[in-house]
Formats: sequence, structure tokens, C-alpha cells
Amino acid sequence: MALVKAGVVVLDCAEPETLAEFYKGLLDAEETATTANLIEIRGADGTRLAFRRDANATPPSWPRPENSLQAHLDFLVDDLDEAERVIVGLGGRPLEARVTSGPLEERGYADPSGHSFTLRRTTSTAPKQG
Repeated sequence: MALVKAGVVVLDCAEPETLAEFYKGLLDAEETATTANLIEIRGADGTRLAFRRDANATPPSWPRPENSLQAHLDFLVDDLDEAERVIVGLGGRPLEARVTSGPLEERGYADPSGHSFTLRRTTSTAPKQG
């Protein structure tokens, strides 16, 4: 039995309410805990994220070197284009375009508070036809 179990990823931000709404929409999540300075959500797949109020939060500047990548999240999707439309509709923005294609195709984004995350296309587990 593990002594320590994975808990929840916590992102510091100036406005946890805004960030919680963004990730609730992205992950089809529900709020599981709320205080004056912290909101926790659980995604439909069980992913747990929390957003902690920090009035002095400085968003990462990645890919620029100052305040560079502090941490980032990776999400798996079947359709990158559809996921991008949802992200932009929720207030996120693309960080870079990757021209690569194939099973390792990925794209970088920032949430409304500037935290970076990556979408990676899932590889099909269905047997090849024909």
C-alpha cells in the first residue's frame, strides 16, 4: 500500500472563480469544494484540479525565458480542432502551432490566467480495417 497517494493539482491565480469556470467547461467537471480562496473541481474522468487565490500571481511567460514554464498540464483528446474551438470559446488561447501530425501530434495553449497546457491527440486503439 502506498504511503502517499496523488492528490490534486493546484494552480495559483488571481481569480480562481474564472479559472474554475474555464476548466469546468473544458473537463465537463463539477465543483467539489469551495472556500473564499480555493475552488476544487473533479472532471468527468476523475481528474482533480484546484485553483488557489494569489493576488500576486504572475502567469508563466513560456515560451519566453522570463518567468518561464513553471508547470503545465497535458490533456488527451480525440479531435484537436474541436478541442481548440472549445478552449478558445472558454477564454483560452493558442500558444504555438505544431505542424506535426500523426500519433504524437500536440498543441500548446494558455488558460485565461496564463497557465500553459498541452493537448495531445490520443492514438486509436481500434484494429486497422482492410
